Amino acid sequence: MSKTRQDRLDAIARDPAFDVVVIGGGVNGIGTFRDLSLQGLRVLLVERNDFSSGCSAAPSRMIHGGLRYLENGEFSLVQESLRERDVLLSNAAHMVHPLPTVVPVTSVFSGMFNAAAGFFGWSGKPARRGALPIKLGLSLYDWITRKRRALPRHKFHSAAATHREWPALTTAARFSAVFYDAAITHPERLCIEMIADTEATASECIAVNYAGLTPLGDGFVLTCQRSGRKLAVQPRTIVNATGAWLDSTAASLGNGAAERMVSGTKGSHVIVENQQLLKALNGHMVYFENADGRVCIAFPFQGNVLAGSTDIRVDKACRVRCEDDEMDYILGSLQSVFPEINVSPDDVLFSFSGIRPLPQSDQDFTGRISRGHFIKRLDGKVPQFCMIGGKWTTFRAFAEDTADLVLAELSHERRCKTEALAIGGGRDFLRGAGVLERDLVQNYAISPDRATHLVSHYGSAAAAMQDVCSNGTPDLPLAVGSPYSTNEIAHLIRTEQVEDLSDIVLRRTALAITGAISMELIEVLAEILAAERGLSPKEIGDQQICLIEELSDYYGVSPQMLTERNNQWRKQCV
Repeated sequence: MSKTRQDRLDAIARDPAFDVVVIGGGVNGIGTFRDLSLQGLRVLLVERNDFSSGCSAAPSRMIHGGLRYLENGEFSLVQESLRERDVLLSNAAHMVHPLPTVVPVTSVFSGMFNAAAGFFGWSGKPARRGALPIKLGLSLYDWITRKRRALPRHKFHSAAATHREWPALTTAARFSAVFYDAAITHPERLCIEMIADTEATASECIAVNYAGLTPLGDGFVLTCQRSGRKLAVQPRTIVNATGAWLDSTAASLGNGAAERMVSGTKGSHVIVENQQLLKALNGHMVYFENADGRVCIAFPFQGNVLAGSTDIRVDKACRVRCEDDEMDYILGSLQSVFPEINVSPDDVLFSFSGIRPLPQSDQDFTGRISRGHFIKRLDGKVPQFCMIGGKWTTFRAFAEDTADLVLAELSHERRCKTEALAIGGGRDFLRGAGVLERDLVQNYAISPDRATHLVSHYGSAAAAMQDVCSNGTPDLPLAVGSPYSTNEIAHLIRTEQVEDLSDIVLRRTALAITGAISMELIEVLAEILAAERGLSPKEIGDQQICLIEELSDYYGVSPQMLTERNNQWRKQCV
């Protein structure tokens, strides 16, 4: 158990009184923890697993306005999403980047009445969208952002122009539309940065992973899942930000709702290593309809291609994986839009899946279920505010709405807003990645690849990370060709509440999602973690076994794949 973790638990033991306890360390919970802490309240964030290890670790990696939400008539959601997209482009510019997007269009008038059908209660799948409804939607997109334009307007291309730019695209495309949204490279790291910022600014506020909260008498008890230590906690209010687990969490706290609040759908994605497909994308995301009416995506992601996704109803919240039929669905969708490119399951480096915590709905077609968000207050000895719905792009606005209700409950005035508050390495990033990378190469005599890696992971804090790496013990690459270094990993373990090998491989770094993780690299990381934590050979050995099983069971990375990757280091894990 790390010293910093011990310090956090000791602080709770010394003073168990908190204005707010936020349960759930995903992006919505972390955003709410951040907002409330900045208002001068004492806030505790409790996560039963690792931070950002549930649905928040399984998004499409898109930061977007939600073009298709217009069809559902959710104009206010699109407006909010576009505003929050632009906020993240500014406040987290080291991780959130513009994403040019091409929409293949195969007809002209089809889909004109989709919105009207939804308005009159039709819950089936929409008709395929043609040029006119797509043009209308993109024009609305541009109109909404007209007063604070951060990205270029949309453009339409003829068939000839389309196939000049994307020659491998299906010949069924009679036109194409190009517009801009954004993508995030390391969503899990952005969550960690928000926690670090919050605890640095509000020292009385505490975030703890691998811990649970249960009622006990007139109060609650926090249980550390690492040591078994139990601590009394006395909150004035509780925020339930547990996503797909929201209903069961509410019930466990003693004041569950009479009716179900969340209706989850499962979304799976794959990371594909296929250079032909990567080239065919021409630096764009392709945003297209599959045969079942579901919108699918594929875009360049850290040297590979991210493709998805599925949208399958689930009756019960549990940990999920991308099943074989889902992989077939995603790869089949790629075949439909790039028919001459063969993408096989052997090209899949990594897969991931999560449950979207959508509001309870009876819609037959899951794409019509709202991606909006709202808060429900539950009465009790300690009032509970339940965060229902939401998506990655709008986490800050959702957190602000929740914080406002909690502040009103506590009769506490808001001191500040977060709309103009940069996150982590997004502070002082205005000079841009190129300038920061050049300075790192000149000042530290490191390679351009290493500089690019540091800036893409830590933004304006890249130099501070390299300072740590350059002082003390010799700093070595984790392996030949790996941009990560031994001192870098050790520093993450010391400062970012790392408890398990999986925390490093899946969330503090991009080693797993880029296909760079191997059996030998797991050994190297295990040695570093064991040294930093003083773990016995059995303890670290058990963690290795658990990580290998987790990669196989939930991410499609088998032990055989890990072994085959030994000594096959890629320079794409940036």
